[in-house]
Amino acid sequence: MSEKPENHKLSGFTRRDFVKSSAILAGGTLLSQLPVGASAYVAGDDTIKVAVIGCGGRGTGAAAQALSTKGKVKIVAMADAFRDRLDDSFANLSKKYGKDKLDVPDKNKFVGFDGYKQAIALADVVILATPPGFRPIHFEEAVKAGKHIFMEKPVATDVPGVQRVLAAAEEAKKKNLNVVVGLQRHYQNNYREVLKRIKDGAVGDIMSGQVYWNGAGVWVKPRQANQTEMEYQMRNWYYFNWLCGDHILEQHIHNIDVANWFKGAYPVSAQGMGGRQVRTGKEYGEIFDHHFVEFVYADGTVISSQCRHIEGCMNRVSETFQGTKGRINISGDGDGVITDLKGGSIYSHRGKEDPDPYQTEHDELFAAIRNGKTINDAEYGAKSTMTAIMGRMATYSGQVIKWDEAMASNLSLMPERFAFDAQPPVLPDKDGFYPIPVPGKTKVM
Repeated sequence: MSEKPENHKLSGFTRRDFVKSSAILAGGTLLSQLPVGASAYVAGDDTIKVAVIGCGGRGTGAAAQALSTKGKVKIVAMADAFRDRLDDSFANLSKKYGKDKLDVPDKNKFVGFDGYKQAIALADVVILATPPGFRPIHFEEAVKAGKHIFMEKPVATDVPGVQRVLAAAEEAKKKNLNVVVGLQRHYQNNYREVLKRIKDGAVGDIMSGQVYWNGAGVWVKPRQANQTEMEYQMRNWYYFNWLCGDHILEQHIHNIDVANWFKGAYPVSAQGMGGRQVRTGKEYGEIFDHHFVEFVYADGTVISSQCRHIEGCMNRVSETFQGTKGRINISGDGDGVITDLKGGSIYSHRGKEDPDPYQTEHDELFAAIRNGKTINDAEYGAKSTMTAIMGRMATYSGQVIKWDEAMASNLSLMPERFAFDAQPPVLPDKDGFYPIPVPGKTKVM
């Protein structure tokens, strides 16, 4: 796997060709006859139009990063299940960027479960930043509509969702669509530089590793009066698997993805343990507060994975690897160190002045669109999502989970229909507590 997204020319169609095409367009050539992405430049207009699907904090941040790229960019549509989140996002972006870059009239603000379709239709690029359970549905629609895509990680919460994303990823390749996934370490200098040295043989073959996301946890949204169960779960989405997938997936995927990336492979099996030791209140839904997984790769390499949401404990967000010739210590704070087996320095990266990888994701996405190149992160995004799901399957069940068997699962976590009066797939008991996975009893496939 390359440290940089793979770039290809867009069927030989360059930006200069757009200038030449304006006269042909006036003469009657249909827009659909142009390569995908050409509509961003027709008639000499090089403004790229963006739709934001999911207007919470991450969607708003991604929108700001899109608007901070070089060239003309304009947000033209927004969609969210909740009007207040859309309005807050619009207000915050308007304060910073004004009408020149935020051209979203009321008719282009879509509220509800189906608004994504209308918003996607109006844009050249779509930002997908809803809770992850919706990602496969939204990604399919964006690919079907021929749009370039930035989508946050993870890209699904269950195996059927992963399969849908992989199928849509193949369609995106055929259409030469750009797809960037928010696994931003792929766009971070210290990770790219260390990977170069792995490929050059500095550490030999990676034989073991440890990846961590141990922290105190995230926000909680208390239940409000008159909320339906669906609205409550949507508001407090982090604690329900159909929406979030548990923190081993939603958060720890970053570190698990690095293991796959540096190994250049995906694990063949996983086993582990986890539970709900401290975070036991009904407001924490159904997810665990800690997981430990051993991922085994085809060559026998074992990567140990830890994630924890418990206050007052040791916090660590980083990755370490041991090779036949050297060792790696690296983290999202910008540092990356390679030593030989005796501790001698091979390479050291201190990235305090490095570009923000969240911004780099968008810089490279929009540059690729403008320059007729293609980035497609969808496949590795889906397979690292699957790796984290496999880890969750292992901790919830207490069983050894094999990749091939897990990929064949048709167990869907999603509700039968999307509406605020619909029934979510998991419900509380009479005291307000949700069923918790029990190792040895819970079925995951």
